[in-house]
Amino acid sequence: MALNLTINTSNPPLGALLAAEHVKGSVKLSVEEGKDTRLHVSDSVQFSDVNSITRYLARVAPTLGLYGANMMEQTEVDHWLEFSARRLCGQTGLTVALGELGKALSLRTFLVGRVLTLADLSVWAALKGHGEWPDQAKSFSHVNRWFSFLGSQLPFTAVGNKWTNSKAPPCKSNSEEKKQDLGKFVDLPGAEMGKVVVRFPPEASGYLHIGHAKAALLNQHYQVTFKGKLIMRFDDTNPEKEKEDFEKVILEDVAMLQIHPDQFTYTSDHFPTIQRMAEQLLTEGKAYIDNTPPDQMKLEREQRVESKCRSNTVDQNMKMWSEMKAGSEFGQTCCMRAKIDMGSNNGCLRDPTLYRCKNAPHPRTGSTYRVYPTYDFACPIVDSMEGVTHALRTTEYHDRDEQFYWVIDALGLRKPYIWEYARLNLNNTVLSKRKLTWFVDQGYVDGWDDPRFPTVRGVLRRGMTVEGLKQFIAAQGGSRSVVNMEWDKIWAFNKKVIDPVAPRYTALSSSYVVPVSVPEALEEMKEAAKHPKNAEVGMKEIWFGPRALVDGADAETFSEGEVVTFINWGNLIITKINKGADGKVLSMDARLNLENKDYKKTTKITWLADTPRAPPVPTICITYQHLISKAVLSKDDDFKSYINKDSKVEERMLGDPCLKNLKKGDIIQLQRRGFYICDQPYEPISPNSCKESPCVLLYVPDGHTKEMPTAGSKDKNKSQASSNTTVTSAKAKATSTPPSIPPSTPAGDVFSAIVAQGEAVRQLKAAKAPKDEVDKAVQQLLALKTQFKQQTGLDYKPGMTPPTAAPTPPTSAPAPPAPSSDSTSCPYTRVAEQGELVRKLKAEKAPKEQIDAAVKQLLARKVEFKQLTGQEYKPGMTPPTPAASTPTPATTTSSSCSPSGLYDQVSQQGDVVRKLKSDKAPKDQVDAAVKQLLALKAEYKKATGQEFKPGAAPVQKAAPVQKAAPVQNNPTPAPAAADLYKQVTQQGEVVRKLKADKAPKDQVDAAVKQLLALKAEYKQQTGQDYKPGLQTPASPTQAQSQSASSPQAQSASSPQAQSASSPQAQSASSPQAQELFSQVSQQGELVRKLKSEKAPKEQVDEAVNTLLTLKNKYKTLTGEDYKPVAAAGASGGEDKNRKERENKSEKQGGGGAGGGGKKGKGDKAGQGKEASGGAGGPGDGQGPKKQTRLGLEARKEENLSDWYSQVITKSEMIEYYDVSGCYVLRPWSYAIWEAIKEFFDREIKKLGVENCYFPMFVSQAALEKEKSHIEDFAPEVAWVTRSGKTELAEPIAVRPTSETAMYPAYAKWVQSHRDLPIKLNQWCNVVRWEFKHPQPFLRTREFLWQEGHTAFATKEEAAEEVLLILDLYARIYEEMMAIPVVKGRKTEKEKFAGGDYTTTVEAFVSASGRAIQGATSHHLGQNFSRMFEITFEDPKKPGEKQLAFQNSWGITTRTIGVLTMVHGDNMGLVLPPKVACLQVVIIPCGITASLAEEMKEALLAQCSKYLTRLLDAGIRVKTDLRDNYSPGWKFNHWELKGVPIRLEVGPKDMQQNQCVAVRRDTGEKLTVPEAEVEKRLVAVLEDIQNNLFRKASDDLKKHMVVADTMEQFQADLEQGRIVQIPFCGGIACEDWIKKTTTKDQDLEPGAPSMGAKSLCIPFNPLKTLQPGQMCISGKEPAQYYTLFGRSY
Repeated sequence: MALNLTINTSNPPLGALLAAEHVKGSVKLSVEEGKDTRLHVSDSVQFSDVNSITRYLARVAPTLGLYGANMMEQTEVDHWLEFSARRLCGQTGLTVALGELGKALSLRTFLVGRVLTLADLSVWAALKGHGEWPDQAKSFSHVNRWFSFLGSQLPFTAVGNKWTNSKAPPCKSNSEEKKQDLGKFVDLPGAEMGKVVVRFPPEASGYLHIGHAKAALLNQHYQVTFKGKLIMRFDDTNPEKEKEDFEKVILEDVAMLQIHPDQFTYTSDHFPTIQRMAEQLLTEGKAYIDNTPPDQMKLEREQRVESKCRSNTVDQNMKMWSEMKAGSEFGQTCCMRAKIDMGSNNGCLRDPTLYRCKNAPHPRTGSTYRVYPTYDFACPIVDSMEGVTHALRTTEYHDRDEQFYWVIDALGLRKPYIWEYARLNLNNTVLSKRKLTWFVDQGYVDGWDDPRFPTVRGVLRRGMTVEGLKQFIAAQGGSRSVVNMEWDKIWAFNKKVIDPVAPRYTALSSSYVVPVSVPEALEEMKEAAKHPKNAEVGMKEIWFGPRALVDGADAETFSEGEVVTFINWGNLIITKINKGADGKVLSMDARLNLENKDYKKTTKITWLADTPRAPPVPTICITYQHLISKAVLSKDDDFKSYINKDSKVEERMLGDPCLKNLKKGDIIQLQRRGFYICDQPYEPISPNSCKESPCVLLYVPDGHTKEMPTAGSKDKNKSQASSNTTVTSAKAKATSTPPSIPPSTPAGDVFSAIVAQGEAVRQLKAAKAPKDEVDKAVQQLLALKTQFKQQTGLDYKPGMTPPTAAPTPPTSAPAPPAPSSDSTSCPYTRVAEQGELVRKLKAEKAPKEQIDAAVKQLLARKVEFKQLTGQEYKPGMTPPTPAASTPTPATTTSSSCSPSGLYDQVSQQGDVVRKLKSDKAPKDQVDAAVKQLLALKAEYKKATGQEFKPGAAPVQKAAPVQKAAPVQNNPTPAPAAADLYKQVTQQGEVVRKLKADKAPKDQVDAAVKQLLALKAEYKQQTGQDYKPGLQTPASPTQAQSQSASSPQAQSASSPQAQSASSPQAQSASSPQAQELFSQVSQQGELVRKLKSEKAPKEQVDEAVNTLLTLKNKYKTLTGEDYKPVAAAGASGGEDKNRKERENKSEKQGGGGAGGGGKKGKGDKAGQGKEASGGAGGPGDGQGPKKQTRLGLEARKEENLSDWYSQVITKSEMIEYYDVSGCYVLRPWSYAIWEAIKEFFDREIKKLGVENCYFPMFVSQAALEKEKSHIEDFAPEVAWVTRSGKTELAEPIAVRPTSETAMYPAYAKWVQSHRDLPIKLNQWCNVVRWEFKHPQPFLRTREFLWQEGHTAFATKEEAAEEVLLILDLYARIYEEMMAIPVVKGRKTEKEKFAGGDYTTTVEAFVSASGRAIQGATSHHLGQNFSRMFEITFEDPKKPGEKQLAFQNSWGITTRTIGVLTMVHGDNMGLVLPPKVACLQVVIIPCGITASLAEEMKEALLAQCSKYLTRLLDAGIRVKTDLRDNYSPGWKFNHWELKGVPIRLEVGPKDMQQNQCVAVRRDTGEKLTVPEAEVEKRLVAVLEDIQNNLFRKASDDLKKHMVVADTMEQFQADLEQGRIVQIPFCGGIACEDWIKKTTTKDQDLEPGAPSMGAKSLCIPFNPLKTLQPGQMCISGKEPAQYYTLFGRSY
């Protein structure tokens, strides 16, 4: 019997076609096209329903099993057939259905059974034909895996390729046509199906941009989702902006986006109603008419001052309103304002404008009205009247929401719900209509559809597809996160759309084309696929011939004899290369090598045949850059200053002959160049112009941040062809700089030359220029640096402030510099030129290091400008003349003899010593340099009377101050001090900028060193510490005279007191000024608080605006800027050198006998100060402590979560990783794990356990074996579903535990009772993926553990081992980690899934009041051996099979987190000696500049001796000899890392033959005789171990209690205890206890709220259960006392 299947080609039934493909080998079946889908069996039997057709075809070929193998499977098949018909075909909103499908496929390859059935065919076909499936595929990984797997099989591929292109969307309803791609959308609150009304209200004042597109699409999404209504409303409230032309283009743009509003309205439709409601507000006194001038009104709003018109009577208001409606001259000066709250912190509520008077005619209402409402007044009214339920607005309108609701409430209208979403912010882009209009009006762009514009038309013209644009905007969804996005992301979405369908063509750069002669090639034409992966794109003609053209850049990479692959032709061998005198390739010869099909290691190039039968098409390729050169414009930036005037680049090309057939809008890919869109098709020679019009192609970005290579595909190209330009420019720069600059050149110019030459060297290196060129440039750079040092006496350092003049040479007085006519001698011009260079580099996307160097030079020139002129540089200002400065007499003495000269010599010699050490020079060489350094320091001290201090200014011998010196009434007191003050301020800015830019450390250090030197010099001149915000300082003499003449002057600490002597600042002491001063201070405090709390941006901005307003008021009132008061009595703390600060608490001469009488550095008080970076105690004149952030900033008892995070990172245990829930274990923590591993490994081997390793991947079949076991792990299993881009046929699990991986092997290995027991253990990692709130060590996605898996012949053997292993785990905690544990058995609810019972050790963290599972040992019984058939022949009953009894047991790296939480304190880790990586750290103390070198060497030798002796005693020890840190810093460092003992060794300790040991656990200091050091320290380590265990045990006993009532139980829980309660053991009862004890708030920041859970049934309970005692729930008899508590 022959069957005939007729197919409706406009809506082909894919399911029926797939069934036909499968059965055609078994049944005679013909398929033909027709009008209707029908299966013809006989004249009397025909089927037209698709499911009926597929069922019949499956039944006539029963051997294929398409309908299932049994009745159960047939029922399942019927279910899925019904599912595909009712839940998928023609339905909108697939999310729920796909969720069910995903659940069914989570652990399956096929829907029914283990083979393909009709269920798979029908569901696959329904998804293939559904428009929404591609966009939702990624959200349903299991469905996507199954769909891709089937789609790769032959029948599915054949049917899919042949029929899906002609398939029309089946059963599309109207609502489905409106359905858009789904992204990160959020449900609307209070939305009801069928009742949602949303609106899209554009203003007809410009074209739509993609920001509007997002708004429109978002509104439509909610309209479709809730089957509601979308209103498109033109906001035409401003007649001056409204243009009818724009209305038309906006409607076209909306149609282009495939958005179909249900209703079109205009705000002007409601003008009569809005006007009536405005008059209602006037009569009710809720609004008033104001004729205040606009500037004054703005000022009043800023100052929160009420308008004089606010108190108008209703009659006055109505009279003025009549003037406004008439459009009279007076009326045009008025506006209507709402009477809300002028004192509000929200500026939008300070009496906003509701109506304004405009005489311009309105496009729709003509001259009917002279008054028009503002958008903010009209919007809430029209929204309410049109029935809008949800008003979608961007977050930038957040401040206006209160105003929106005020209007609604004042008029008694229905209230729409405002739903906020983030606006679309794109880098290097302006979306403001005003700014876009300016670009169009100024001619910077070709029009509103310019490809550089963010308008919908602009991006479409540039090659963005509607589908790509929709997908991008849909992916953004309704998120409220405000982010600046790169354009790369939107173009990456577009690439996904165009890449599969864009035909591939070739084009060569016409500026450099090389002919290739291939004599043996025939001139012919062949066809090739336009797209290598999509045959449906079609075929193209390719011409071959004896002469071909290739890119010159490609040709330069070839060598004679090389095999080169000509794309679409084959391999050719280059036989000869002809080059010209300039080295460029003129022509080449080649021969065919087409039989060679090895293309793997050949260069692939594009080419064109040079034949008159198919001449190349003249083509122009245009590439556009950003219009705005700055990525993100701040509020203060003028966008006009950042216009990229070179944003359009054209390149003439020779195009593929096929390009002549392109039409406007066609998108293609030029091979090895990228995607292009045809903007202007090729036109042959015109009879009118006698010229041909080239094909114009616009480059379509594809989301790549790097340029696609256009020529040369070999590595050598990177340093040759592609870098020619760079090398050339670098060469030009290097060679244009002379070897040296004339000696008379100013030091500032030499400085600039060094910067430029350094940049040239970097460019040469980056371009991989020849070594001799680089060396030559480096020599020139060194010569310039030498010249700089000769002129200034200073070494050049990156980041230093450029010198303004050279110091006086020692031999002769300097001649005054001659005025220069060069533009660079003008500081203003130099800054402007450098700024222009920076902008140019950024616009050209130059390398980051090049831009950074230019920015640094710009900053340096700005500092130089300010020093010379006394003003900040501002673009566009009139160039000022340099500020006059008082000349200083030249110094005639030799600089080498002066303190300044000596200071420089010491600094230079210090640099020499450091360089020798870093280069690891020979010891004698280093010693000689150190000796010379010490000699120079001694000479410096002799000359100045002070120790040399790095960073401090050279000290001069000060002349004695005359006590009775008369006070000079100089109008400009202490100009030197004032200049110094400015220099310090400027240098501080430089330091902050370098730190913010994350500049190299040496650069930052150099700038900081210069800052400290300036501060020291400032203090020397003024006698005061530098303080930011002070008045211009006076000299010490003036300060003395002022204090002598005014006894009150010393107590004047406020700005009012400080400025009271100045006539212009007299008003600062008035009550009003003082009140304002107080307000500014408070507002500043509020701003700092908001920023520290990371408050929302709009809230911070509002507070900052208020602060600026208050400061302006203060300046207006007092005539001076507001300056904050320095802290009373605080002198900073930065006036001292770091080492000097630290040495205050350092031991200079040892610990003293018994520690008596002397408070050494190691005592607790000293440690505390050092830990917080203290700069001295109260009363030492140091002021507030400087926070070094070395120590912990959170306290364990106040914020455990932050404390824990800081401890594990600052103690160098953990490093965060870019995959959430995964962490790097650093050596300090891994050493703890190694100690645990070493102990446990040794002990289990005594029990006969062997180590092994099994793969981390588990097959799906093995994982599914034990259902109850995998159920608990299912949400945590990570699945591998893809290899490269190929979907795996079956997913593979990453082990969450290894039972299912190991036990199939056990089943093979065990045949007889003689094969038992099997005792295996593996040290490995496991992955458990799904969880919330990851915490390092405690809860991670991947962790290390050991897992033991054993099998026994008898239950007794297995049960015995369970407890033996549990005892070992208890020993790890108690003996190794000094943590007491509670041993017990888990309840039925908490036991290991699939096991018989679980035993556990539970630890307790008192800081959180939570328990934590330490390790578990499970008895699995015969459950797994039954599933995996681990059987053996019973020796007592021959012939009978017996199941093995199994155990599994494990401990994880969680132990490290438990140890940290239990023992750590507010200074950091506290490590028990047995697991500490280091048990002792030796720190030499008292090494100062005054300590003799011999003594220093002896001290270090003594430390080495202690090190050797302690190592020999088996102690893990290290000596910290770092010379760049003080002992105090080291004490903190090792305390933070938890080293059990710190051994301090000082000079006096050596003399007294002793050392000082400091215990980490108690802080106690012990004086240890040298002879007893090994013996005493071993004993102390043992005592520390015992003391830690004792403290933790006491803590556990204190917090583990018994409770017999629910009330007592809950009270104990709230006290942070774990509680033993009478318990029946029921799972339902345990759930009830957990629910009853769940808290409403988190236990600690970052921890989840949780109820109490059972921890274990203790083996040794605190109390014996009484007969008849009831469970704590009072429902069932108690079975045992069970330990409950909150747990990690």
